Amino acid sequence: MKVGLALPHYDFSFPSGDFSFPSEQPATVARVVEYARRAEQLGFDSVWVSDHLFLDLAKYGGPPKRYGTPEATAMLTALAAATTHVRFGSLVLCASFRHPVFLAAQLQTIHGMSDGRLEVGLGAGWYEAEFNAAGIPFGTAGQRIDRLSLVAGQLDARLDPRPAIIVGGKGGPKLARVVAEHADAWNVCWRITPDEYRARLGTLHQACARAKRDPQTVGLSVGLYTLLGTDRNDLEARYEALQRWTPGGALDGVPLAKHADGALVGTIEDCAATIKEFEALGVSEIILSAASLPFSVYDDDQLELAARELIPQVRG
Repeated sequence: MKVGLALPHYDFSFPSGDFSFPSEQPATVARVVEYARRAEQLGFDSVWVSDHLFLDLAKYGGPPKRYGTPEATAMLTALAAATTHVRFGSLVLCASFRHPVFLAAQLQTIHGMSDGRLEVGLGAGWYEAEFNAAGIPFGTAGQRIDRLSLVAGQLDARLDPRPAIIVGGKGGPKLARVVAEHADAWNVCWRITPDEYRARLGTLHQACARAKRDPQTVGLSVGLYTLLGTDRNDLEARYEALQRWTPGGALDGVPLAKHADGALVGTIEDCAATIKEFEALGVSEIILSAASLPFSVYDDDQLELAARELIPQVRG
């Protein structure tokens, strides 16, 4: 089992000294690179960035304020230059944001810079506010998935040598068809149980049958909100710190057990067991988002703990 890290890269994404509301220090490429290098040194297999013009936290129970981020392809370029062996990629580039011809040229350059370490995640997009801000028609979910299929097909044809193409999303039969027809792998994040994942695999297998593709040729990865503890008391203390950190008080009054549902939350042994359940379903990579928000790290010690105790267990 491989273990990756969702890099912090929003203005809300970083730890604060007292675990209160995120520090809101501006996210810069330099800070993203710092975490990527640390993950590489600690032995993570991969590092990942998302693709938004900005992001508010209303969907996650936080404030509607818009937080900034460096642009995704610029971050990927910086990661290619700043790291030496860790795989890196996008979860996920929005298919509607860039013309596929120019996107293919960008990705081909980044892939070459990194000696073939880039992996390209693509998605249909879900955040209407940024579509509106960019003057891009949002359309229906079906229309956005059609665009995703078009872009994935264009990249498949144009990239040579071709980085792995990953399609991300929890969607139903239409998204599964895009995976079966155009992708090397499928990613789901950030909250899903093994039982829920098993049911969604059935939809993917049906799409592969229609596309006359062996489903075993589709790589599988899962991203999960992550909170690790050395024992139960340590876990509860860390959860209290995470509650203080979480913007908008979104975890205030939420029991630990409820937060743990569909996330990678527990003692090292608990989390290793959950990863083994996903592995039994064919998942080959788990990507940690070490906070209660995507692409965030609420406490740097979570990275050290994962590298020291969790990764050796699941790799063994």
